[in-house]
Amino acid sequence: MKRTAIVTGSAGFIGYHLCARLLADGWRVIGIDAMTDYYEVALKDSRLALLVAEEEFTPVQARIETPGVLHDLFEAHRPEAVIHLAAQAGVRYSIENPESYVESNLIGTFRLLEAMRAFPPRHSLLASTSSAYGANTVMPFAETMKADTQMSFYAATKKANEVMAHSYAHLYDLPTTMFRFFTVYGPWGRPDMALFKFTKAILEDRPIDVYNHGDMSRDFTYVTDLVDGIVRLIEAVPGVEPVEGDSLSPVAPHRIVNIGNGTPVQLLDYIEAIEAATGRTAQKNMMDMQPGDVPATWADASLLQHLTQYKPQTQVAEGVASFVTWYRDYYDI
Repeated sequence: MKRTAIVTGSAGFIGYHLCARLLADGWRVIGIDAMTDYYEVALKDSRLALLVAEEEFTPVQARIETPGVLHDLFEAHRPEAVIHLAAQAGVRYSIENPESYVESNLIGTFRLLEAMRAFPPRHSLLASTSSAYGANTVMPFAETMKADTQMSFYAATKKANEVMAHSYAHLYDLPTTMFRFFTVYGPWGRPDMALFKFTKAILEDRPIDVYNHGDMSRDFTYVTDLVDGIVRLIEAVPGVEPVEGDSLSPVAPHRIVNIGNGTPVQLLDYIEAIEAATGRTAQKNMMDMQPGDVPATWADASLLQHLTQYKPQTQVAEGVASFVTWYRDYYDI
């Protein structure tokens, strides 16, 4: 029999790539997505159309915070694996509209935890974020570091998800992995993220906003590297035996794992890669730092490597070029 996975946020950027990979690997995938209008729904529709064309994909359009929705899905499909990606994303938007983060990220995750309590999967993997490290300045970020100084409400809701999941893992013996991902980019990316906005503006001969006057760095992670890490982690079910540098809880089958390249890239170098891929020069509008943002991220990815023998390795120039090729093709430019 085919293995069954439930993926929340299945029409999102990462969700689409993950579902496509699981289907290619022979899984039966139940994908749930609210198809919200935080960014253009047409892009989500295009991703979803590619997934629906696959025989083993079952789409469900619903909000995960709606009472009973996830419970009924779990009861009907009894998944072996759950990958929870559905969330209200974005640092700046969390300042403008914090209530949407409460509904999706806090209440939605609570509904998921309750569904898993009723119908336990073999392994649940829940998305967190590098933003959970907050104001930490010692880098690279390791999963065993204290992370209690989140700089945005978005990051605070994700840290809350980590501790909510830990309590359920402890109380109900639910094996859970929280993965903190680091600035994911690539084809089918979100229009509110830097690569998409910069590429669009440069190709339209418009200036780009460069925050903190370009003095920023990110551990950019190509989307298929992230997905490869998630898929490999499905088999790394938290147990009682820690590995080197483990974040495994002493009281629950719960761990936190970074998924990142382990190589910070300066924002201006990232922009240069976009300029090279588009063949255009960016007009830069230098700006102060955004509220809630952090100047740098850098992942210690050694735990992922210890658990899965895998380390993300796509270089920025290659990944950015792939995105620009996709963008030109999708928008017929």
